[in-house]
Amino acid sequence: MIRSYKGKSPVVPGTCYVDVSAQLIGDVELGEHASIWMNTVLRGDVHSIRVGANSNIQDNSVLHGMLGKWPVIVGDWVSVGHSVTLHGCVVEDRCLIGMGSIILNGARIGAGSIIAAGTLIPEGAVVEPGSLWMGLPGKMRRKLVDEDQQTILQYAKNYLGYKENYLSELK
Repeated sequence: MIRSYKGKSPVVPGTCYVDVSAQLIGDVELGEHASIWMNTVLRGDVHSIRVGANSNIQDNSVLHGMLGKWPVIVGDWVSVGHSVTLHGCVVEDRCLIGMGSIILNGARIGAGSIIAAGTLIPEGAVVEPGSLWMGLPGKMRRKLVDEDQQTILQYAKNYLGYKENYLSELK
C-alpha cells in the first residue's frame, strides 16, 4: 500500500521494488533501485523518511520518525535486515543493519559500519564509521577491515538482483 497523508505522498522511482504487502505512508522518498520487502512499514506521518539508492529494507522492518524532531535517513547501499526497527535515526552509506536490531532516536550509524543481529543502539548513540557494534546495549567490538566492507556491498548487490527478479515477475 502506497498512500498519501496530510498532502504528502511517497516518491517511488520506477527502478524500485516495493512489495504489495509493504506500506509506504506520507513523507517517504526512495532513491533509485531501492527495494522495500514483505510486510515492511515506512510511516512518514510525523517526520520524513528517506531511503537511498541501491538500499534495501527487508521483511517486517519498521521505519518511523519522532514528531518534529527526528527523521529517518538511510543512505546509499545500505542493507536493513529482517525485523529491524529504525526510529528517528540516521544510517549513513554502505552499512549492514543485522536482523532484529533496534536503532533509536537521534542515533547515527557511521558509513561502512555493521550493526550485528539483535543489537540495540540507544538514543543519541554515535557509531563511528567503519565499526562493528553488537549487544544489548550495543557496544563497539572492533574496526572493520576491507573484507567486511566487501561483505556489506555484497549484501546490497544481492538485493539488487532479487529486486530485478521480482520486478520481472510483475511484467
